[in-house]
Amino acid sequence: MTALHSTAGLTVPPRSSNRAWRKLKANRSALVGLCIILFFALLAVSAPLLPIADPLATSWTAIRKAPSAAHWMGTDEIGRDILSRMIWGAQASLMAGIFSVAIAVVIGVPFGLVAGYFGGWVDQVISRITEAFLALPFLIMAIALAAFLGPSLSNAMIAIGLSAMPVFVRLTRGQVLAVKTEDYVEGARSIGLGHLDIMLRYILPNITAPIIVQATLTVATAIIAEASLSFLGLGQQPPAPSWGSMLNVAKNFLDQAPWMAMWPGAAIFLVVIGFNLLGDGLRDALDPRET
Repeated sequence: MTALHSTAGLTVPPRSSNRAWRKLKANRSALVGLCIILFFALLAVSAPLLPIADPLATSWTAIRKAPSAAHWMGTDEIGRDILSRMIWGAQASLMAGIFSVAIAVVIGVPFGLVAGYFGGWVDQVISRITEAFLALPFLIMAIALAAFLGPSLSNAMIAIGLSAMPVFVRLTRGQVLAVKTEDYVEGARSIGLGHLDIMLRYILPNITAPIIVQATLTVATAIIAEASLSFLGLGQQPPAPSWGSMLNVAKNFLDQAPWMAMWPGAAIFLVVIGFNLLGDGLRDALDPRET
């Protein structure tokens, strides 16, 4: 019993957490990615408080105006301020990325946990269904689900989350298979703990690191997917701003007003780079084999 409890205490070791944080702080590219994400997140959260123009207000005297002191990023095809729409559009894009991945994790991790822990026919059924989903290209599946559910931002998030879910099922299953034979899990079984207690108290805490890394990297993919769905008219619906829908309109005015496409494209690029850099940094920081 004493040995078991001392081993169980290693599931979330404070020193390991401190070591991971030190390694993350020492990774400059990860810090750059974190700063990029925090910058856009701060803009999105503070959008209602910033002294910017109404993102829906039109002006027929300011149609497709180039960047100037009055409109720092120019105006669009009906005279709306692009800077204001960029800031408000950050809410839709970041929310779509984060909530989509949350849906994928909440659904995928329990299925992967059950499949890896119990094995047998349960594992076979879940694995075969997961492989069937993985056989479909991610973006094609998201487009099909969004078209079936109907065009809206919430439906786009559900479609992206369901499309990303099989990746988390497979990742969790593989991690559980590697962990469930460890001594502390066997010790928990030997004292008569139930399956649910073992999965939640001894297995899940020891597989969270790769799930966190995968979730961070998947947010970047989800943001691109949301922009793609909005570009196709299946995501955020006008006149509400989102970076993807802004690109959809801007494609018709690339010659007359290239700034309409330049700013949302640059924002998507920077946010995706930020999440990728942070994900790579977390992978190095949370890997116990790295010193």
